Amino acid sequence: MKNASTRGSSSTARSQTAKKKKATAPKAAVAKTATSPASSDRIRVQKTYKIYIGGKFPRTESGRYYKAWDADGTFLADICLSSRKDFRNSVKAARGAFCDWSGRAAFNRAQILYRVSEMLEGRRAQFIDELKQQGSTAAQARAEVNLAIERLVHYAGWADKVQQIFSSVNPVASSHFNFSMLEATGVVAILAPEEHSLIGLVSVMAPVIAGGNTCVILASESKPLCAITLAEVLHASDVPGGVVNILTGSRDELTGHFASHMDVNAVMYTGDDTAVLRDVQIQAAENVKHVIHHANQNWMNAEAQSPYFILDAQETKTTWHPIGN
Repeated sequence: MKNASTRGSSSTARSQTAKKKKATAPKAAVAKTATSPASSDRIRVQKTYKIYIGGKFPRTESGRYYKAWDADGTFLADICLSSRKDFRNSVKAARGAFCDWSGRAAFNRAQILYRVSEMLEGRRAQFIDELKQQGSTAAQARAEVNLAIERLVHYAGWADKVQQIFSSVNPVASSHFNFSMLEATGVVAILAPEEHSLIGLVSVMAPVIAGGNTCVILASESKPLCAITLAEVLHASDVPGGVVNILTGSRDELTGHFASHMDVNAVMYTGDDTAVLRDVQIQAAENVKHVIHHANQNWMNAEAQSPYFILDAQETKTTWHPIGN
């Protein structure tokens, strides 16, 4: 009996010891987690805002940068100060992508534009945050992002319909069939709106690429954050490299290059400075560029979207075909 009692006491002692270990185990685990360097005191990885050329994100070849500030004067980021060489590289990329993009079925371009709206929807919170950093209120930022998404869907819907609606069969007084059809202009250089950094950029980019053109865009100089984030959305949305190229930098420095480059087919100016507009028109005349001007446009209004904006960067080709007797 004495041996049995001893064994019973030993078993009870071991059981109590095991319970104590179990009780203290979570505390030890918590203490270990609390001191883990992965859970606190880490250095945040800061976003690098680069330019977007040919489906890639290079830094400016000039190595120059300028500082972006929020509405309170707090430093936000170093922004690439693009050069003439960056612009030439962008035009080359846009020209290389033009044949494939303009030759695609309009329905495929519509699908890709819709995909861009899907990806923008998924990163909605990030765009709202960037707009707030650049001076918008929370309500204004939400409204601008929502409208940018809807505007992309609007032009996705029009991409495969403009040809049917705006082309025509023309009556002629001879034995011919006569057809007028739309064709993409080519490479469009766009000076994006300065004040509306997201909706302004979307509003000028979407109709241009919906019609089969490729483009080089100079983003808002004072509010550049959303432009490069939008480039990341385009990159993940099946938009082929070179279809959209986005530069950041000085408008005064690059406007002349946008207007005078001989491999650009159209230039879009969205400001209201008549002296700058006249200079753009004079330089564009060297190779008979088409000058598109959107003056005093409120890009948040419904009037800032229209299928006629697609026509701005289209050429009309008329074909005559003889009719036999």
